[in-house]
Amino acid sequence: MKKTLFDKVWDTHVVDSIPDGPQILYIDKHLIHEVTSPQAFNELKKRNIPVFRPQQIVATADHNTPTENQHLPVKDELSRNQLQQLQQNCDEHNIELYALGHQYNGIVHVMAPELGITQPGMTLVCGDSHTSTHGAFGAIAFGIGTSQVAQVFASQSLLLTKPKKMRITVNGSLQKNVLPKDVILYIISQLGTDSGTEHFIEFAGDVFENMSMEGRMTVCNMSIEMGARGGMIAPDETTFNYIKGRKFAPKGTDFDTKVAYWKTLQSDAGAEFDKEYFFDAADISPMITFGTNPGMGISLNEHIPSKNDANLEKSLQYMNFEKGASLIGQKVNYVFIGSCTNSRIEDFRVAANYVKGKQKAPNINAWLVPGSQLVVKQIEEEGLDKIFEAAGFKLRQPGCSACLAMNDDKIPDGEYCVSTSNRNFEGRQGQGSRTLLASPLVAAATAIAGKIVDVNVPILEEV
Repeated sequence: MKKTLFDKVWDTHVVDSIPDGPQILYIDKHLIHEVTSPQAFNELKKRNIPVFRPQQIVATADHNTPTENQHLPVKDELSRNQLQQLQQNCDEHNIELYALGHQYNGIVHVMAPELGITQPGMTLVCGDSHTSTHGAFGAIAFGIGTSQVAQVFASQSLLLTKPKKMRITVNGSLQKNVLPKDVILYIISQLGTDSGTEHFIEFAGDVFENMSMEGRMTVCNMSIEMGARGGMIAPDETTFNYIKGRKFAPKGTDFDTKVAYWKTLQSDAGAEFDKEYFFDAADISPMITFGTNPGMGISLNEHIPSKNDANLEKSLQYMNFEKGASLIGQKVNYVFIGSCTNSRIEDFRVAANYVKGKQKAPNINAWLVPGSQLVVKQIEEEGLDKIFEAAGFKLRQPGCSACLAMNDDKIPDGEYCVSTSNRNFEGRQGQGSRTLLASPLVAAATAIAGKIVDVNVPILEEV
């Protein structure tokens, strides 16, 4: 029987099956953080159940953490309590924790791949919807709820119904200044935010094969914004080269053995998918969202749709935009480059390359938040911090930051923020905040101009 990449990974992890029902799936790696794990630990304690395989769990502090003065006691009481509880739970159950200040601390979906924890052919879960990020390695990775976190603690398994399969193929050459973020925003704008419901998506074609691992992670990160359970990209030499030599990657002959297996994780020719979509790379331009879900996106040089739609009208009322309007020239006071979508070294290289020799606009509040301590180290080693400093920017310390308004980094009521994060829901970045999702390049250009500009049109110096 011809199998898809998803089938191959799923089927090798099935512990048991109920006829015409769900299956018990073994979980290779369980990632946890300070926000969604305490309730699950409490459930185990209440029922006197031990953590079954603590060595398969990795913990980090990221969601509700400050991004300034991390060496000082955390001021926010809720955050402080969550971090203390995480430390206590990890100590009690012998779980590896990368707390604030640790050299490996960072956003859970940034630090796990860069440490070589995430590998092809794995099943990987976390109490966070954007766990789909790890699918970029050819892993089945998805977010789970608190009760499921407790299930994995107790059994290292989950009772699940196998999702349907979708393949999205993008072939051809991308236009100038089109980044992976633009590719996924374009796909979601074309298919909609519910198009992937009940499906796992495989991204295939020239565009993804030619992407870096960091770009692939951006794409798979946002597969959840299509309503999918997760996204995957078949592992290849790009994947193997990325993993090789990382702290927890296989070493020596073990690595060679793993690669031989990983090379089998391609969808067989003729394998069937429940849905398939095809796109031409040449149709994709630098993107930006105008509404209150990630599917409300347009090319920078397009205008907001004028169709009669209640959801569109409600969204535009919240955003204070008009049908048929262009976003070019729209004043913006906040820019955020960060989140588990776009806070890796490549994202900061793109931004630094654009801002080098320029100055941030006076009206701009720019939050540049690396995804991990290792990214901070790379930024400093490559001198990118000096470029940002000269341009008037300030780097913050790692954390989820302004992605989700759970910490101190909130966008004020009524303000626009061009953000490299993954969601533009009402109030996502702060009560009353207005989020416009974009690539690190578009965000950097906005920071320099103080307004939204077309990155394909040179900025003319004002006289």
